[in-house]
Amino acid sequence: MPTWLEKMKNIGRKIGLSDEKGYAVAIFLALVIISALVVGYYVIARPQPEGYSTIYLLDSQNKAVDYPAVLVANQNSTFNVSVNVDNHMGGTVKYQVLVKITNDLTTVPVNTQPIEAYNMTLGNGQSWQKSVTVTENQVGSCSVVFELWQYNSDSGAYQFTYNNVNNYCVLNIQVVS
Repeated sequence: MPTWLEKMKNIGRKIGLSDEKGYAVAIFLALVIISALVVGYYVIARPQPEGYSTIYLLDSQNKAVDYPAVLVANQNSTFNVSVNVDNHMGGTVKYQVLVKITNDLTTVPVNTQPIEAYNMTLGNGQSWQKSVTVTENQVGSCSVVFELWQYNSDSGAYQFTYNNVNNYCVLNIQVVS
């Protein structure tokens, strides 16, 4: 019984090809079939990308460049920053942004009370932007932390989103007198 390669070679002979060209046609057809199988498998079994949420800060010119670094207590101790949240989770998500000031940034989420909290509901692909004003008059170094929390309907509470890479932003501030 002839192999598939011999059958392809025989087909090549019938259409007037030499043995060498028949082999080339057989190999070409085998590659086309294998390529079609690989592409078909990729289309059917391709894993869906994992959803994610992002929080980021922009300066007063809507750029990620000129963040405040030094404040003067009781004179120039206020700054504005644009807080942005993007939803790429594949569905509608309830978010909460907590703004916290701490002198000890050893863990995130920061174990201190927030100075501000913002709630929003975003559909997939939607973004939220808010200009936030922060005032700090205590002399020394501190960190202003913007944490992204996500509502968990099972627990009925917001949870810090550890699975997302961009789930908090930190501005390190020096307050001088």
